[in-house]
Amino acid sequence: MADITDIKSILYTEKTLGMQERNVIVVTTSTRVNKTGLKEIFREYFGIVPKNVNSLNQTGKVKRFRGVQGKQNDFKKFYVTLPEGAQIESLAV
Repeated sequence: MADITDIKSILYTEKTLGMQERNVIVVTTSTRVNKTGLKEIFREYFGIVPKNVNSLNQTGKVKRFRGVQGKQNDFKKFYVTLPEGAQIESLAV
């Protein structure tokens, strides 16, 4: 079962801020969260039922640090479309 702690962050970039004007919030989560779990989180903690949820699996980049090769963590990115007029006060910029 998904929990609010599974949400890692809300992305705030030029692109995502433009999407927020169209009621779309971009959320990064752990890889174990699915669409229905994320809908439950929004319903339970924010009191909003999302209109639409699209997901994207993002694999971690391979990086080299001091000659040692490593890999960043994998994560999921969700595009959550909120209903018209719905707004989450704690996420507003």
